[in-house]
Amino acid sequence: MAPIIFYRNQHCYKKELINRRLELIRQATPLTNDSAVLITSPIEVKMLVHQLQQLTCAIEEYDHQLATLYPRHPYANIFSSFPGAGPVGSARLASAFGANTQRFQTCKDMQIYSGVAPITVKSGNSLWVAARYFCPKYLRQTFVEYAGQSLQYSLWAKAYYRMKQKNGKKHHVIIRALAFKWIRIMFRCWKTNTPYDELKYLKALQKKGASFLKYMDATT
Repeated sequence: MAPIIFYRNQHCYKKELINRRLELIRQATPLTNDSAVLITSPIEVKMLVHQLQQLTCAIEEYDHQLATLYPRHPYANIFSSFPGAGPVGSARLASAFGANTQRFQTCKDMQIYSGVAPITVKSGNSLWVAARYFCPKYLRQTFVEYAGQSLQYSLWAKAYYRMKQKNGKKHHVIIRALAFKWIRIMFRCWKTNTPYDELKYLKALQKKGASFLKYMDATT
């Protein structure tokens, strides 16, 4: 009965699945019978469990502080307005830009600093474009992850993704290019203290005749 309770506590309720897993455990062959390993390993597991419990408590405290402090950020309403950012993503974006609007003079400054902007490499008569690796990795990850998340909530982002996909581009290449575009939009909203408006931006894209908008019907 105890193993079944364990699985249910882990949100596994299918009886067939539980029984199959228990049967696999019963049929399992020990990797070793070495007493040195068998004696020391449980001690190590207990140590790791204790560390994980402490880590979980610390994460919960961080989450609490985040929920308390982020609404006080002077640009919280700006970054919360981006589709799909959510409470965690918007806080990460706000942290990326900060409260000092003079920190970055142009969107290109942020695109380069974050590592989202590619780098052009020249050698003799050869020239190629490569990803920028020397950058704050977590900062780049913040923008790239948001770009991926925005596909579920932004009409133009989904249309842009579909166009690039049709052109044979790979997923991660498209997401980085999309992150590049989002930084430009975020920079503008941040500088002018203006929340993002998806409908307003779509109208601006239509006015400019953005080619990827023709893929919008196929992505909604």
